Amino acid sequence: MSSKYTREDILSIVEDEGIEFIYLQFTDIFGVMKNVAITVEELNNVLEEGIIFDGSAIDGFVRIEESDMRLKPDLNTFTIHPWRGNFGREARIICDVYTSDGEPFEGDPRYILKKACREAKNMGYDLFIGPECEFFLFHTDEQGKPTLNTHDEAGYFDLAPSDLGENARRDIIMNLKKMGFEIEASHHEVAPGQHEIDFKQDEALNAADKIMTLKTIIRVVAKNHGLHATFMPKPVFGISGSGMHINQSLMKNGENMFYDDLDRFKLSKTAYYYIGGILKHAKALCAITNPTVNSYKRLVSGYEAPVYIAWSAKNRSPLIRIPSNTGKNTRLELRSPDPSCNPYLSLAVILKAGLDGIKNKIEPPLPIDKNIYEMTDDERAACGIESLPQSLEEALYCIERDEVIREALGDHVYNRFVEAKKIEWEEYRNRITPWEIEKYLTKF
Repeated sequence: MSSKYTREDILSIVEDEGIEFIYLQFTDIFGVMKNVAITVEELNNVLEEGIIFDGSAIDGFVRIEESDMRLKPDLNTFTIHPWRGNFGREARIICDVYTSDGEPFEGDPRYILKKACREAKNMGYDLFIGPECEFFLFHTDEQGKPTLNTHDEAGYFDLAPSDLGENARRDIIMNLKKMGFEIEASHHEVAPGQHEIDFKQDEALNAADKIMTLKTIIRVVAKNHGLHATFMPKPVFGISGSGMHINQSLMKNGENMFYDDLDRFKLSKTAYYYIGGILKHAKALCAITNPTVNSYKRLVSGYEAPVYIAWSAKNRSPLIRIPSNTGKNTRLELRSPDPSCNPYLSLAVILKAGLDGIKNKIEPPLPIDKNIYEMTDDERAACGIESLPQSLEEALYCIERDEVIREALGDHVYNRFVEAKKIEWEEYRNRITPWEIEKYLTKF
């Protein structure tokens, strides 16, 4: 990838634009963005040497006895925040994490994705990603705390006055465009208070960076409108949850390697093998692409979320859908991920699964053109259609038995991620829920 900025470019822009503060950003293994703020006076040294921070303070990074770590800015990610902070203009740079010995840190999610992309590159491929990120906008109470009260009663593609969040969404789009995003679409989603923003396909690493930036911008703008933005997969019972469909293509020298004009579905052998790999590893992928207890409240029948491991070029009920655009726009859409996931780790394991399909020529099953939700259990069994995990516990069981996905993560991330998620599951399993009180307290 060619360099977008040099160190001198950034120093010049910062001076010309009157930037006072620069945020050095990185992401922990659970997908939470972290910031280290520096003043403009420190920038030159940080751009050249990086900055030391305490890695033991970050969830899933290192133990206290090996805590010194270094952030090294990726100059290509420099961008100016479109708003003015409390103390002046701000910019941000996304950083890679290194050990005190100067080696890339194996627990850095960005490094994990870079490693997967290098494997693809060695096979002649570049992964391009177009995410569709859904989220809810809720009212806040008098203390500024989020509620579950929606700001509208609109539905899919509705406009104002039904879509009262349109002004906030428009403001989000304008801020994203100022930061260099190319927005393909934005609209109201199916559920009240639910929205979606899609941006143009980009190389996998850039796309993951943009997903993290997108979340930040949405939260900041929503707060400025007196709203709370959440990427929780299923905040409200009885309505659709939020997904983050991942559209993906493998490119080689500008050519889309998923396209074959002579095929019935306009798909190449590479595409079929890639689909086969993802379907083979689909259950294990869920531990990363659907990483919370709440994620599995979304993955149920009746709310448009995928439940069954299948693919189709004609309907939206399977896990993988092939959109109608062909040629250079040929892509497959993986519909299971949700926006609570770590995009770096998610894209890494998805890519690794697809590459496994290509390397081992894994043929996918026949496409399913029926509405799988309306099929009987016997009909699904006859077609060999299995289900995604129904809980975080089940997903963790599956990833523990999938060597390919474990290899994609590396021992450091895998061990710490699974350990933390098992604790999360146990905390949930031992809690008494309001549903149980309502159901059983007076009955027994």
